[in-house]
Amino acid sequence: MDRILGIDLGTSTSEIALLKDGQPFVIPNHLGEHITPSAVGLSDAGKIIVGKEARDQLLLKPEDTVIEVKRLMGGVETVSLGGKEYQPQQISSFILSYLLDCARKYLDEDIDRAVITVPAYFSDTQRRATVEAGKMAGIKVERIINEPTAAALDYGLEHMEDCQNLLIYDLGGGTLDVTVLEMFEGILDVKASSGNNKLGGKDFDRRLMDYLLKRFHAQYGLDVSEDKRALMRLREEVEKCKIALSQHQEHHLLIPFFADVEGKPVSLEETVTREAFEGLIKDLIDATQKQIDTALADARLSAPDIDLILLVGGSTRIPYVQNFIENALGKSPQSLVDPDLAVVRGAAIQAGILNDQLYGENDLIITDVCPYTLGISVLDYVGGFPVTDAFDVLIPRNVTIPVVKEKAYGTVVDDQTEVEINVYQGEYKKASHNNFLGKFLLQDIPPAPAGQEKINVSFAYDVNGILQIEGTIVSSGERANLSIETTGVEMVEEIDTEGWDKLPNARRFKAIIRKANRMLDNGKAGYYAVEMESLISKIKVGLVQDEELETLNELKDELHDIIYEMMEETDA
Repeated sequence: MDRILGIDLGTSTSEIALLKDGQPFVIPNHLGEHITPSAVGLSDAGKIIVGKEARDQLLLKPEDTVIEVKRLMGGVETVSLGGKEYQPQQISSFILSYLLDCARKYLDEDIDRAVITVPAYFSDTQRRATVEAGKMAGIKVERIINEPTAAALDYGLEHMEDCQNLLIYDLGGGTLDVTVLEMFEGILDVKASSGNNKLGGKDFDRRLMDYLLKRFHAQYGLDVSEDKRALMRLREEVEKCKIALSQHQEHHLLIPFFADVEGKPVSLEETVTREAFEGLIKDLIDATQKQIDTALADARLSAPDIDLILLVGGSTRIPYVQNFIENALGKSPQSLVDPDLAVVRGAAIQAGILNDQLYGENDLIITDVCPYTLGISVLDYVGGFPVTDAFDVLIPRNVTIPVVKEKAYGTVVDDQTEVEINVYQGEYKKASHNNFLGKFLLQDIPPAPAGQEKINVSFAYDVNGILQIEGTIVSSGERANLSIETTGVEMVEEIDTEGWDKLPNARRFKAIIRKANRMLDNGKAGYYAVEMESLISKIKVGLVQDEELETLNELKDELHDIIYEMMEETDA
């Protein structure tokens, strides 16, 4: 029986494991270490190097070293290594190849199948890029599993008889996931997930780096923010400082010969207190209340319903994170799994399940969810009036997967012979405000009066969290499929607008937003509803992002004109 291994492909570190005698076993790398830095570099001889060797050369050869590539997965941005451009999945494939080579040599056997973990809030594009990285590394990716689900498997293996609601707070080097699940008699039923793909320990490092750079500038009048080598040295010391502050109230940071001032070398030296560090990152951590609230609401649970809070990811070692969660949920989180290894151990358990290595009393069953809302842009009718660019949902977020949903649509003009199907992912009612995933053209529709010819659109979301779309002309059976590219789709970041009304310029816009919301709530907006919601959203986002007042006033005027036009129509 071919062995399937579990891999945690992380932002900061990566690991590989297998199920051995019913228990997960983390395989050491060539250095005998269980944790491998997610770093890729070029050696002096021009060879690809991975892990500690690459991480160690970061200070001396920053232009020949890549870290934190996971944050770029599924995007259009490439990375430079030795003057050559690489796609993020290519860099990730080097990390996977290294881990697989370590496993093959340790086990003395060929390995060509694996389960790879991803953040629960990874998009379809990011998941496809992860599968592509596996293919580039020469393996078949048998399953993509969400990281919090993997951590729950690691916990669940030793708690098969427990019946409880779990909340997993997974804060790693680059991503945040909050997942709510129910565990009963060996079944792990994921209820909901929410997250932020751009928040993690690296952001905390950045805050501390910026603080120290400002202190250095104030002391010496020198800006070193463009000095790559100085920044790499600072990054390394800041990471050590952050780790030390989880155990101690203060840390003395010293970087000798940090820069030259008037021809003389000077050091960067600061004593950083835990209180000062927490002040720098407090708002980032407090903002994760939104993800907690969303996950609980989607799971139709409240904080008192949660029996156990599990912490996963190295960043959950920060005392302020633990205190925040306790205050947010009214109970202390538990460190019942290894925050660094729980995910890869869970991946190994999932691999064992796929390979029929768990059965009888140790049998585990897991269900997972689609964390995003998926749909297409359509011409809708509100109050009898046509509304373009409306987002019609086929798969709501947090539906249990695998799932297949199908809807029928009609042609919109006489003798229409083709239709373009545009697929989006997101929560906005205006389709174009969501993340565009791709499109395809369905042709050869028989000419007929508008609405007579029907088009079936089918969405299939599989256990790997990957979406397949198909369009079918009902009368002829003609079909077309959507092939979403694994690169080239830049995800639009959804901006958190909570607290917009407390911002300095918000008072200029509160009245008109209240008026528009009243019209939306009482159903008087009619076919203007989608455009009104779009403008309200743009104003709030603009306030949060501190856009020019001129731009915001233009949006306000547009909203005012729509309201005035609606009132005139009502009077008429």
